[in-house]
Amino acid sequence: MNPSHITRRAAAVVAAVVLPVSLGILAPHAVAEGGNEPFGAGCASVPKEGEGSVAGMADDPVATAASNNPELSTLVSAVKAAGLVDTLNKAEDITVFAPTNDAFAKIPKADLDKVLADKAALTKILTYHVVEETVDKGDLADGSFETLQGGTLTTDGSGDTYTVNDTAKIVCGDVQTSNATVHVIDTVLMPK
Repeated sequence: MNPSHITRRAAAVVAAVVLPVSLGILAPHAVAEGGNEPFGAGCASVPKEGEGSVAGMADDPVATAASNNPELSTLVSAVKAAGLVDTLNKAEDITVFAPTNDAFAKIPKADLDKVLADKAALTKILTYHVVEETVDKGDLADGSFETLQGGTLTTDGSGDTYTVNDTAKIVCGDVQTSNATVHVIDTVLMPK
C-alpha cells in the first residue's frame, strides 16, 4: 500500500468517527433552531434571558430545563419525589405536557399532599403527561397519543389555541429542550 492510500484511509476513519460525534453535539441546537417557535399567551411569562428562558431551556434536558423555570417548580418537586429526573433527562425525542404551578394549585391541598406522598400514584400521574415521540404544534389539531404511563391523551384546536383531553389548555407550546418538546398546560391531567 502506498503512503497516500494509507493517509486517505486514515482520514476516512477519522471522519467516520468525528462527524457523528460532532453532529450529536450540534443536534440539540439544530432542533431548537429549526423547530417551531413557542406559541401561546403564557409564553409572555417565560423569562427573556437566562437558564429559564426559551434559549436557555434548549441547552438542557427536560427535567433540568423545567427546574430553571419558576412557573414549573411544583412539577419539578413532583418529578423529584417520583424519582423520574433521570428517566426524563435520559429519554430522547419525547414530549412533555407540563402543568404549571397554577395547574397544581387547582387540586385541593389535602388531595395534592396525598398524591405527592404516594410515589406509585404520583409516578402514574406524571408519566401520563409524557409521550414517547415528538409532538409539535402541527400534530395538535386532532391528535391521539400513547403516554409513557400506557394511557392515551388527545389534543385538538387550531391556530395558537389547543386543548389536551378537552380540559387542559396549552398556555405555551413548542418549547424545546435538548431532548424534548414541552407544552406548558394549565391543568393537571389525570390518567384515563
